[in-house]
Amino acid sequence: MKTLLSVLILTFSMTAWAGDFEDGLAAFYKEDYSTAVIKFKSAAEQGNVHAQFNLGNMYEQGQGVIQDYAEAVKWYRLAAEQGYASAQYNLGVMYDLGQGVPQDYAEARKWYRLAAQQGRPEAQQNLGLMYLEGKGVPQDYVEAIKWYRLAAQQDNPDAQYNLGVMYLRGLGVPQDYVKAHLWLNISAISGEADSIESRDITASKMTPAKIEEAQKMARDCMANKFKGCD
Repeated sequence: MKTLLSVLILTFSMTAWAGDFEDGLAAFYKEDYSTAVIKFKSAAEQGNVHAQFNLGNMYEQGQGVIQDYAEAVKWYRLAAEQGYASAQYNLGVMYDLGQGVPQDYAEARKWYRLAAQQGRPEAQQNLGLMYLEGKGVPQDYVEAIKWYRLAAQQDNPDAQYNLGVMYLRGLGVPQDYVKAHLWLNISAISGEADSIESRDITASKMTPAKIEEAQKMARDCMANKFKGCD
């Protein structure tokens, strides 16, 4: 199964914030990371959620500061507690990996779920993995399918791959090679390299007519923006 545990790259909202936050953005775009850290910290201390998130990311990546996971967790938490989904996801990853905090799957699940409920596909994908493996929750293939499907419908290639594998193996759903091929093919088209091999393995178990059916379903699925695919 595929997991997406890499933390999000630094992202910025272009909301019109005045003062230190905008100055921090300008410095970051000029690759003046030391100044960006100073400006973001000033805005973050005033409660600016975007500055808190970006500052956490800079501490995590070691941009303009010495890499410090504990400090990254501190700023992610402040943004996450304000309901910022990207920070909730990143905080979940930190707990999942034990970076800056003791590894705690229950805490990881908590923050993934909050981000997933706001529609973050990366969080939905990781939450599905936790249910698949029983990390911080009782193992539940049906619940894993639920979260994989939500992420897959947002064109998350890892979730599409995992959903295909669940159909291939009959985990949480009846075994169905057509639906397995459908999702593995979409994931392969989206650029997930491992999906190609799994799709071909699935195809070897299918008749030409069933392969053609699955390919048509994949085309229709993508045309409908991944809604109602299975």
